[in-house]
Amino acid sequence: MTTAAKQFKRQAAAITKDLRHRDLVETALTNYEASRDQKTGLFADWQGARDAAAAIKTQAIARLDEHIERLVKHLEARGTKVHFAADGAEACRIVKDIAAGHGVKAAVKSKSMTTEEIHLNDALAGAGVEVVESDLGEFIVQLRGEGPYHIVFPAMHLKRDEISRLFHDKLDSEETDSPEELTMIARRELRRRFCRADMGITGANFAVAETGMVAITENEGNARLTAALPKVMVTLLGIEKVVGRMADLALLWPMLASVGAGQLLSGYNTLYAGPRREGESDGPEEFHVVLLDNRRTALLADPELRDTLRCIRCGGCLNVCPIYRHVGGHTYGTTYSGPIGAVITPHLRGIAEFQHLSFASSLCGACGEICPVRIPLHRHMLTNRRRGAKVAGVWWQKLAFKMFNLVAGSRLLWKIITVGGRIGQVPHRLIAGSIIDPARCWTKTRKAPRFAKQSFKTWWRKRA
Repeated sequence: MTTAAKQFKRQAAAITKDLRHRDLVETALTNYEASRDQKTGLFADWQGARDAAAAIKTQAIARLDEHIERLVKHLEARGTKVHFAADGAEACRIVKDIAAGHGVKAAVKSKSMTTEEIHLNDALAGAGVEVVESDLGEFIVQLRGEGPYHIVFPAMHLKRDEISRLFHDKLDSEETDSPEELTMIARRELRRRFCRADMGITGANFAVAETGMVAITENEGNARLTAALPKVMVTLLGIEKVVGRMADLALLWPMLASVGAGQLLSGYNTLYAGPRREGESDGPEEFHVVLLDNRRTALLADPELRDTLRCIRCGGCLNVCPIYRHVGGHTYGTTYSGPIGAVITPHLRGIAEFQHLSFASSLCGACGEICPVRIPLHRHMLTNRRRGAKVAGVWWQKLAFKMFNLVAGSRLLWKIITVGGRIGQVPHRLIAGSIIDPARCWTKTRKAPRFAKQSFKTWWRKRA
């Protein structure tokens, strides 16, 4: 078992016993579900909308090379500087070089899972650049020294009393139970950071090849301040975010809002096309777009897993996953948690080390049923399990499955095993403390099943 797998098991065992945590997450997601179902019910044909969204993203990734070329052409025509990064290390180096070239000492960053994926904050901190998260939830978990708990709701695991104590300890504010006052405390601190920042860093929800624009969705307005106030703006864009037409956003924006946050439409949907032009009152003097691969082209070349690039990072699969609801986001130990994280993380960070995530699933299929772009996530977890067993399976597992395949494929052997199993079955109490230690086996947390006295075929034959 890898270190990551051991850590997952330890954390999962601990967090599932925390009833307060489970109740908090369950309450938050139950309230979300009511709002989500109401909003998706307003679509004239929700299933048809899912089909259309899946088709939009499928066509986009099928012509990704053409779309990227058009996007870059339009961006550069407006004075934007476009960079290509093969992996996270190269992307971090590019952003550090931009910061060094402008003498950046302080930066603000709007919510971006892609920057979390490459650990950009740590890279910039190592280069002497102070980075502050401007999204309220991200700001809270940053003060706690944590990563985001959820793709959409970074601080969902915290109650207001915990946030109040955190602000008191870190920002020297008065403790309060009022959400409005807590928001204002963060707002005062962040406004000061906005005014000091030399660089603004954003992610992107989509990029439109047709017009050469970057689309950012948010609810707090912090991304607009991140883009408007600093002299230099840097957008980190995963290449799978590129779509073909502006008209595609007319469907993708409301679907992202409905499934992601239970909204008709997010509060702010902004398109960025380039640096500030003459006569404009705000915006950056320089605009840089970093197009990140980081093994996305490897997924693109994989016929079984290519459709995972359709993901719009709505977080819907996390919200319905029974495993995520019990173990929480931090247990996964990765940037992307829940079903989508279980599917893509092994291919972003190595299947040998992270194959265990695909086993953290009941395969109930709820994730695939809610996905607005119809990614069959539960099926892909089976694909990962199969591949993981080939590259990192232990010898006794491989032997066990070969033996099972041999027995299951033979009527004679199957009959011998089932009859022998009934004869040789020993009550659980007789083996306690013996060589077969129940504390280390399957029966540690469940009662061992007993063989039926007769098989169904035998019962049917006698009945007939």
